[in-house]
Amino acid sequence: METEDVVVALGRRLRARRTVRQDTLASTAERAGLSVPYIANLENGRGNPTLAALDRLAAALGARLVVDLADADDQRDGPTDANPPPSLIRFAKSAPFHAAVRRIADATHHPHPVVRERLLAAMTRLGSLAPDGRATDLDWHRVLDAATLIATNG
Repeated sequence: METEDVVVALGRRLRARRTVRQDTLASTAERAGLSVPYIANLENGRGNPTLAALDRLAAALGARLVVDLADADDQRDGPTDANPPPSLIRFAKSAPFHAAVRRIADATHHPHPVVRERLLAAMTRLGSLAPDGRATDLDWHRVLDAATLIATNG
């Protein structure tokens, strides 16, 4: 993967994580101790971030920075780098989604933002299996119900 592609993929992941958490650029920048334009540039695939800045940004987004050296022929691009589709972003604002996040967080003793982010990441990957990659609200409800059942054991 070219360096430019890595920066673009990183920007997508940062924006997706911030969007899932329903954070603004300003609130994320404040928590990370970075400027709004700096983060905006990163999200838009521009810039040359330091590991220290990425570590602070990851912490501000409720994540941890992991650096991995892979073999040159290891190509792991895929749905994990994908942004949630617009239909899922809309669905994630619904009362059933918020109720499921609460139920799962209470059952698993994980913080709500962590559950929300993991649930959206999983739903994004599963939604890519839908015909033409276009999951409907009914599909999202089904996936949400399955995740709730698994996480709460019934």
